[in-house]
Parts: sequence; structure tokens; C-alpha cells
Amino acid sequence: MNAATATAPVRVPIVTRPLVLMLVAELGALTSFYLLLSVVPMVVGGVAGAGAATATLMLATVAAEPVTPRLVARFGYRAVIAGALLLLGLPALALLAGTSTTTVLVVCALRGVGFGVMMVAGGALAAELVPAGRRGEGLGLYGAAVGLPGVVGLPAGVWLAAHAGFAVVFVAATLTALAGLAVLRALPARSADPGKPAGIAAGLRRGALVRPALAFGATAMAAGIVVAFLPLAVTGSATVTVALLAQSVTATAARWLAGRHSDRHSDRHGPAALLVPGLIVATAGMLTLVVTTDPAAVVAGMALFGTGFGITQNASLATMLGQVSPAGFGMVNAIWSLAYDGGMGLGAAGFGALATWTGLTAALAVTSLIMLAALRPARTAARARLGA
Repeated sequence: MNAATATAPVRVPIVTRPLVLMLVAELGALTSFYLLLSVVPMVVGGVAGAGAATATLMLATVAAEPVTPRLVARFGYRAVIAGALLLLGLPALALLAGTSTTTVLVVCALRGVGFGVMMVAGGALAAELVPAGRRGEGLGLYGAAVGLPGVVGLPAGVWLAAHAGFAVVFVAATLTALAGLAVLRALPARSADPGKPAGIAAGLRRGALVRPALAFGATAMAAGIVVAFLPLAVTGSATVTVALLAQSVTATAARWLAGRHSDRHSDRHGPAALLVPGLIVATAGMLTLVVTTDPAAVVAGMALFGTGFGITQNASLATMLGQVSPAGFGMVNAIWSLAYDGGMGLGAAGFGALATWTGLTAALAVTSLIMLAALRPARTAARARLGA
């Protein structure tokens, strides 16, 4: 062994046994969630019923996210994640007995709580399990992995319902969620940081946390709009399918690459410096829908949007986690998840109301302006990081 080799820094591995087991539990929970996401609206029937079911699910998710850090502080990771898995899995069995509107809404509320708790607690634990020096890349890999159930679960649920019946989907959603219980004993029971966990209210008073969340929330808002309204804005189902696929693939790749880049250049800038480029790229993608409906341009635009969305996903979360100790990871994940879910929900709802009065093209232009307005908090976050 020569001197250069002897003094070379050791590259700490990202993928460890606890992280893999955490992913197993997370993948089971998310697969359960996505299997029923499109199937439940089919079961309840009617536009109003489908809307009520989805709204109940997301409202319960958003309501559960802020209280999750307190639950983790009191009961620990294992107990809270176990409760989330049970809430995602067991209520689905009630649909075997009947699918009245009341039953469906109760099931959606319980599963929404489970989903919200799992996202915050699972994300906080994953952040602890990733080495601090490679957190950006680790979070990118984690985000890419947990994005797979959405790609597979959504179409799989609809396909199973059509070919095997709704009951099979309900049972599959239960089993995939409960399967995660098998790995919980191998996960850390509590945070390795003995410090006092920070509350959501305290976090929302810190500009260093709110500014990256606002920047990401703007792209999440646009993502909710794209998913809900792209089929109406663009003619041709094949174009829409390819465009949405391009968005999901590029977002997943960009999330990992952004983390890898920020880790390797953390001595010069870090993840906050990627917020502005991410927003600009995402906005450029959205603007394609304003100026053209050419199929090739739309697909390219959605690939651009997905790239910017993936960059801001990673950069915002890594920036926020870098402002706190591990005791604050739960609080950060709760604020970030609220920006994600709240942005998507408010974006879709607000865009629908606006487009009714202005038309789709004008509403898309307004969306792009809102995204550009988010450049201000993104710049401030980047400058603060450079100053530090």
C-alpha cells in the first residue's frame, strides 16, 4: 500500500442493511397506497363520490403530517411506523364487506392518516440512516426507490380490478402494507440524537426552513396541475402518456443526480445552490404548454419540468435537513411533506377554478408566473448558504 492509498479518505457506503430494511417497509406502504389510489374512485362511483374519496384521503394525509414528529418523539420510530402500516393495510379489508360512500370515506381517512405518518416518520428515519457526508446522494437514491410504487402500483391496481376483481386489489393492498411489519425489529427504535425534537410551529418561524419549502412547493403545485390537467390541455392520449412517463423518469433521475452533485461540491455551495436552476428548468418545461401543443415539444417540455422538479425535491429537502440536528429531522420532513402534498392539492384545486374563468392556456401562464415568483425565496436560501 503506497502513501497516497493510505491517506485516501474512506468513502462511507450509503446502502446499509437498516436502510434497505427501511426501504422494504416504505415500499410496502407505498405500494398499498398506490394500488387503491385510482381503484377507490372507481368503486365509489360518480364524479362527486370519486372527488370526495380523493379529497378525504389527502386531507387526512396533510392533517397527520404535522403531528407525526411528536408521535415519534414519544413512541419512537418502530411503534409509529407500525401504526402507519396497520392504518394503511387493515382498513382496506373493510371494503370487502361493502363499498357504501360512508365506508369508503372512513377507509380513505384512516389510510390517509397512515400515509401521512409513514411519509414523515419514514423520511426522517431514512435521513438518519444515510451518512451525513453523502446525504444528498442518499436522499436521491431513497427518493428514486420510493418513487417506483407510484409507477407500478397505479396501473397495477386498475389492471387487477379489471381482470381479477376489486376484492383482489383490497387484499393485495392489505398484504403489501402489513408485509413491512416483518422488518421493523431490525430498525432503530428511536433517534440517535438525544436532543429535544423541534415542533412544527418553531420550524415554520425559521426562514432557513420555510424558504426552501416555498421554492419546492411551487414546483409541487405545478406537478399537481400537470397530473390532473395535462389530458385536457393536450390532444392525444398517447402524447399524454409519453409526456407523463418522461416527467416521472426525469424527475427520478434528476433527484439522484442533484444529490450526488451537491455532495461532491458541498465545500463550495451545497444543495441550496441548485434551487434556482431547478426552478428555472421546471418553469421552462411548464411554459411549453403555454406556447405550443406540438406532441414532441410537449414531451420535451415535460422532461424539462420533471428534471427541474427532481432537482428542487432533493435540493430543498437536503438544504432543510442541513439546518437541523437529527432530532429535527421529523419536523423538517413534516414541513417538506406539507409543501409537497399541500402544493399538489392546492395547485390542482386552484388551477381548476382559475381555468374555468380564464381557460387552460391563461391558467398555465399564471402557474408559470407563480413558479417564477418562487425564485426570490430560492435565491435567498442560496445566498444564506453561501454566506455561511
